[in-house]
Amino acid sequence: MTLELAVDSHVAPAPFVAALTDFTERRPALWPNLDPRYYRVHARGDTWAEVTEGSSFAGGVWERARYDWSRPGMVSIQVLESNAFASGSFWRYQVEPNGRGGSRITFTLSRVGRTLKGKLLAGLLRVFGPRVFRRDLEVALKKIAAATEH
Repeated sequence: MTLELAVDSHVAPAPFVAALTDFTERRPALWPNLDPRYYRVHARGDTWAEVTEGSSFAGGVWERARYDWSRPGMVSIQVLESNAFASGSFWRYQVEPNGRGGSRITFTLSRVGRTLKGKLLAGLLRVFGPRVFRRDLEVALKKIAAATEH
């Protein structure tokens, strides 16, 4: 299952990428779908991090993933291990200036169910994912905008 959506925002690319790659204790408060119980940073470099993150949805879904932001305007997240999805599942954010001081964010999500739960969730994401992820992204963008205005 792969889905793609694009969102225009008045948040500039740099603050969005900075928030997406902020692996401090503030992270779960910024991103609506992250449950702090699953959040753990395992290792971090200048342009990468390996973290475990998850959601309480469906009794708990977690993944250990490697974030990479070595390419300007691109943050890719590769699933290494999960209780629901197969290794190689991914998230990708392409962030570009929109010409009005903000950004255009193209979000791609690919999920391959590894377990029964993962297969069921991949089916649900096919139907409800675009609406859920757009809403979550818009909530995060509002928080990022509020933080950058201060």
